[in-house]
Amino acid sequence: MRHHIVAEQLPDGVTLKEWHMVRGEEQQSMCGRDVAEGAAELPDDAWGTDSAHPFCHTCGALYLREVP
Repeated sequence: MRHHIVAEQLPDGVTLKEWHMVRGEEQQSMCGRDVAEGAAELPDDAWGTDSAHPFCHTCGALYLREVP
């Protein structure tokens, strides 16, 4: 299964709230939040780096349980 990271913006549409992990082509993040169409994305190997900070705690915990 391929994962990717998607940005969640604050209501102003500019400010990053946090990054979420998404499984494959699903329309929700692993924590259950809906993924906004056209949101910024990063590859899953950016998890744990400064470029994917701040990261959703729930998505991170679930991702660690799925990826060796």
